[in-house]
Parts: sequence; structure tokens; C-alpha cells
Amino acid sequence: MTRDQILLKSVTKYYDPLTRALNNINLNISKGEWSTIIGPSGSGKTTLLNLMSGLDNLTSGTIIVNDTNITGMDQKLLTKFRRENMGLIFQQYHLIPYLNALENVTIAQYFHSKVDEAAAREALERVGLGHRLEHRPSQLSGGEQQRVCIARSLINKPEIIFLDEPTGNLDMKNGEIVLGILKELVSEGHTLVMVTHNIDIAKQSGRIIKLVDGEVSFDSSIEENYDPILKLEMTRASEVINDE
Repeated sequence: MTRDQILLKSVTKYYDPLTRALNNINLNISKGEWSTIIGPSGSGKTTLLNLMSGLDNLTSGTIIVNDTNITGMDQKLLTKFRRENMGLIFQQYHLIPYLNALENVTIAQYFHSKVDEAAAREALERVGLGHRLEHRPSQLSGGEQQRVCIARSLINKPEIIFLDEPTGNLDMKNGEIVLGILKELVSEGHTLVMVTHNIDIAKQSGRIIKLVDGEVSFDSSIEENYDPILKLEMTRASEVINDE
């Protein structure tokens, strides 16, 4: 039986008394599942991702990750827990400009264990950058920089990977390369939670969760939770893909 790897109970987030980002979110994400969070701008997608990864604090509710309640966890312990259990991939690459690709990957190991350059080299080779190890970010394309970020997120072998618009700055070719890598990670048993505005990309995942005004309006894992507008969007996207 597949276990719940991420569990959210009545999660609510206020930024101030008049600004509610999320309201009473209840979700369970299973180990090895690829879930994609979609919704209009301002719907709470990134806020939800930041809460699940422990990068932000909730107002009320409970978040359990790998059987550990991270709600209100001491920041030092939370940082350690995140290093040992999670990988983070953002739309912005957050690479250190004066370090080359290999060094940008190995830096993640400084905060986890001793540096293993061979493992970092292997991670970069996996994402197709074995020939770009000595290149600095300014010498890499946007797609290559994103793949360095993926390699960096994988170096500590996290069970869960959180992704915020990982293909948002990429052209179609590089977007397809990144999506191919993500599919491989899911096939290996990693749990992926991704935010995107792109319905075509969302359709590649196993589960779609739609947020509207800080609430879940659609969850493809719940058959009776039916959203005809999303259904129409998905059908149109599928027709475009099939026509190509």
C-alpha cells in the first residue's frame, strides 16, 4: 500500500489580517506521485509549495512530511530536515556566478555531508552536462543552467522534489529535456510536487490540483470533484498535441 508522504490538514495562511493566501487546504500526496498545482496568478500556488517545503510558516493547520510534523519546527532542525529529505528547483536558477557547474552542484554537499566530486560529476552527466563541468553560469544557456539546478537538487538523493515553474524560462526544446528528466525521476520513485501555469506541462504529471482564491477547486485524484473549465482546457491541449 502506498503511504502518504505529504499530508496537509486544514492548512491556512494569512499574510496579514486582510490578506488570506490559503484557506483550509486538505491534501495527501503519496510516495512516488507527481502532483502539479495550477491556477491563476495570486491563487496561492507558490505559497502552498513554500509551506510544504518548509520555506514559509503557516497560520494554522498541520503539515506532515515523511511522518514528521514540520509545523512550528525549530528553524535549525527544519533546515536539516529539508537538506535530508527535499530537493528544491525554482524558476530562477540561483546559481553562484563565479563558480562553475561542478562547483555549483558540489556546494549543496557542503551543507549535507562531505563533498563527493565524483557524485556531482555523475549528477551533471545525468542531465546531459558532462561536457560543461567547467563552465560558469554566464557561459551556459538558460536550459543548461536549469539542468545544473536539477543536478544540484539531486546530489543529496532527496525523496521529495519541489519545483516552481521549472520550465517557465525555457524554450520548447529545453523544456522537453527537463520534462524528460522529471519523468525519469518519477519512474525511480521520487515524489514530485510542481507549480506551473502551463496546462500542457501539467498534463504530463499523474495528478492535477487546481487552486482558485486560495482553495482547492479541482483535484484529479477525486473523481467527484469535477471542474468543467479545466476539463475543457485539458481537452483542447490534448487536441493540439495530437494534431502535431
